[in-house]
Parts: sequence; structure tokens; C-alpha cells
Amino acid sequence: MNLHEYQAKLRFNEFGIPVPIGKVAHTPDEAYDIAKELGGLTVVKAQVHTGGRGKAGGVKVAKTPEEARQHAEAILGMDIKGHTVHKVLLDPGANIRSEIYLAVTNDRAARRPLMMASAEGGMDIEEVNRTMPEKIIRIHVDPLLGLRSYQTVALASGIDLPRELWREFNKIAFGLYRCFKESDATLCEINPLAIVEEDGEQHLKALDGKMTLDDNALGRHPKLEEMRDISEEPPEETRAREADLNYVKLDGQIGCMVNGAGLAMTTMDLTAHFGEEYGIGPANFLDVAGGAGADKVATALRIILSDDDVKTILINIFGGITRCDEVARGILAALDEVPTDLPIVIRLAGTNQEEGLKIIQDAALPNMTGAKTLNEAAQKAVEAVRGVM
Repeated sequence: MNLHEYQAKLRFNEFGIPVPIGKVAHTPDEAYDIAKELGGLTVVKAQVHTGGRGKAGGVKVAKTPEEARQHAEAILGMDIKGHTVHKVLLDPGANIRSEIYLAVTNDRAARRPLMMASAEGGMDIEEVNRTMPEKIIRIHVDPLLGLRSYQTVALASGIDLPRELWREFNKIAFGLYRCFKESDATLCEINPLAIVEEDGEQHLKALDGKMTLDDNALGRHPKLEEMRDISEEPPEETRAREADLNYVKLDGQIGCMVNGAGLAMTTMDLTAHFGEEYGIGPANFLDVAGGAGADKVATALRIILSDDDVKTILINIFGGITRCDEVARGILAALDEVPTDLPIVIRLAGTNQEEGLKIIQDAALPNMTGAKTLNEAAQKAVEAVRGVM
């Protein structure tokens, strides 16, 4: 689950990280009133769950409340990488001297948190990592010991931060790590963490913020879960979450329904492998999990069919806890409710596979075909897409 910038910065503030105190507007008139209240320069920023807002024209500086209204009018309703802007954040302007990057994330390979800092703040960190990896200083944190002061010193010295700001940096780094840990986050990012001049003195301030939370831990954070903005998520993912299905929308053409995360990944890899030369690949990750009955399978199939990009459906079920005959009934139930002419390739193996295959065969649907192996199923799915495209 992603938080908007204004939500992330409110959370950062709870952990002692200095942030600009801005407000959110949903209309140009609200933006005018907020800019008038803040006084002076204001920054009008689109609130969407994607990067590249500045390049897309979603971040503008306003010298007057009227300019803030004009910028808000231009930004609200804007499409940024497929995300429609429904609200803007107005922050007071800052006298920026330089910008750095600071973040905490999970390093799955190292099995521990990773804190990163870079003097190249304000830039796309992925581009910095690709072109200037030496500019990113990385420190692994032992989850049993937590972040240590010598580590924050290593980060500050590694990015050549002025010595007089080390104490502030130490406080912010510890606050960010606590926020990461106590929010069950997978990412807490400040970009930029700016050196700003206020009243003739230089200070550090988090001018932007990004947080990604672990969905599996949201039960421990009801207040954070309330911050979820479903308008920023694909509707299929929202419906899948409500049905307790694991679904992620992708940009391919083969709708995959599989039981088990590992088998789902393998199915996606094979469809991508056989379809690579034709520009064909999986349209989603969808794991119906073990023990899925007919109702759950029917819901999963309806979600797949709601995606206009899907040209073929590949169903790959290994019957362990999940019985193949239950899956077969679920497929037919869904097709009764949401009829489709799309080609459907089915591979059933395991518990009650013969019963499941008989149910499918007896239905005698002209657009449905079977496969004995996963390789065969993936190849048939790719060929079916080629026939439709």
C-alpha cells in the first residue's frame, strides 16, 4: 500500500522529521485560500502514486494565491502515467541550498533493512544507481541492534554533508528508521532532504516523502490502513483484495489464474518466454491460493475478464488442497455470469483432476481447450493471443 506525499510527510512528522506544514486542496478555489493562508511562495504538487510529477508538469511554484489557483486548475484532472490527479498539496516555499537523498528499504538478499543516502538528491534515484552507483552510500542495519550512530556518521561523511548538519542528519536518520520499523513499511524515502536557509542559518528539511507499507501488516495499523486511496489503484486489485485474492495487474495479454505464488510466477515466466518474440506476455499475477472453492475461482475469473487488455485466459491449477473439480465448477459458474468468447486454455493436475477435466469436457465450450503440461498450456495461450491480435 502506497501513501501520498502529504500522508507520508505527516507520518514523518510524528517521528521528529522536520517537514513543511502544507495543506491539501481538491479545487482551485481551495488552493487559492490555502496559498493566501500560507503567504509568500507556495509549491503546488500533484498527489498521485507515481514518480515523474515534475517532468509531467505536476509541480509548480506560485508567487501569489492567484497563481496557485491557476496552477491547481491546470494540475487537477491531469493524467500522470495513467494516474488522474484528484488533489494537490500546497507547501510553503523553501530557500533551498542543496538537495540530498535518504531512504530505508528492505534488502531481501541480505535479509535486513538497508539505509541509503546520496548527495544527488532530487534526481531519479534509479538513474543515479544506473549511471553513478558510487554516489549512493549504503548501510545495512542489523534488525536486532537497530540503527547505530556510527552508521549515520558514515552516511553523512560519505555524502560530504557539512559537519554542522551532522547532528540534524543523525536525528532525521533515526526518525526515518523508526518510522520504517514501526509502520511495517517496505520503503520510507525522502527525496529531497534539502539543506534550506532560514533566518540566516542552514537546516535540513524533508521537502518530499514517499512510503510503501506491507499489506500483510496493515491489520496492526488501522490508522494507516484508513489512508489507502483506492482511486489510485487498479479497480481489479481492489476487488481482488476484497475477495482475499493475490492479484497484480501487468501489461501483457494473457490473463493468468493459478493457485500458489510459486506456480503463478512460473506460469508468468513461461508465457513471457514463449511470447517474447511476439511482444506477448502475462496480463496479471493472480494467485487463488490453496483451498479456493468455486465462489473464489469464479470471482478470480470475473476479475480477469474485466481487464480489456486480456486476449486469452490461461488457467493452471495443481490440485493439492484445491480440488480440480471445484475449480472446474468455479470456471463454469463465472462463465455463466460473465460470458466470453476469449480463448481459454486450462491445465488441471492433481486432486480430482479427472473429475475436473470431465466437467470441463461435458460443458463442450468451443473456446476452451486443455493442456497436459504447463509448457503446452503456455504455448497454446501465446498462439491463441496471436490468433486474436
